[in-house]
Amino acid sequence: MVNLTPADISDSAGAQVILEAIRKRWPRVKHLFADGAYDRLTLMDKAAYLDFVVKIIRRSDKQKGFQVLPRRWVVERTFGWMIRWRRLVRDYEQRIDVSHAMILVAMGGNLLRRNAHP
Repeated sequence: MVNLTPADISDSAGAQVILEAIRKRWPRVKHLFADGAYDRLTLMDKAAYLDFVVKIIRRSDKQKGFQVLPRRWVVERTFGWMIRWRRLVRDYEQRIDVSHAMILVAMGGNLLRRNAHP
């Protein structure tokens, strides 16, 4: 599921919109992982209301240099798969619906490639 928002919408506000869609489409999903940008009271209240358990993955203040954080690598790996599609390397699109479609095409192509060449 992809939810694109303009830059003036915060991450936590965008996440509130998608929580209900996740609940409708995948009713058995219970656990969500998020980074510190999503640790907002209104978002956590809505997640609790919809019966989600949200785990915030935080980077330690003492951390020096690069360190793999639990579950965070899943997001970074997915971004890496998407930018293999040259058009997604930069934000070339001027319309959000075209950008949304390109992300779906890129990830669909990734799934097809993985199924065709296991």
